[in-house]
Amino acid sequence: MLELPTLQRLIDPLLPGLLGVRLIEIGPERVLAEMAVRPELCTAGGILHGGAYMAFADTLGAVGTVLNLQRGQSTTTTDSSTKFIAGAKVGTVVTGESIALHRGRRTQVWQTSIRNAEGRLCAVVTQTQLTIEPPATEAPPATAVPPSAP
Repeated sequence: MLELPTLQRLIDPLLPGLLGVRLIEIGPERVLAEMAVRPELCTAGGILHGGAYMAFADTLGAVGTVLNLQRGQSTTTTDSSTKFIAGAKVGTVVTGESIALHRGRRTQVWQTSIRNAEGRLCAVVTQTQLTIEPPATEAPPATAVPPSAP
């Protein structure tokens, strides 16, 4: 299984790194992380933008899925549903906890709860991750064998 520092290094140069996602705990059934609510992640009212919530949650579900993949497999999100409940103010930190609801052979379903600094539930995101198999290597061409004589 991948270690937390390794996964953090993998996501840092990508969108999660731009968002400031910081992994706290990782495991095959649960991922915990936090993200600072910076002005550039907010709406005009100084409240965390809905897209930032969604990208934060998508990252956590993807990290959880990656921890369950076999060598050579990859993943992509196929479906995501977000319910917005409360806001998170600029200058605070949100915490996301993603729990595996289903870990199947071809799909995984993760539900992420995002809470503000006061512990109030801000958003619940449920996503489905598809497991992508590595490309099959081509078989060598069959050698032509002459038919045998009767």
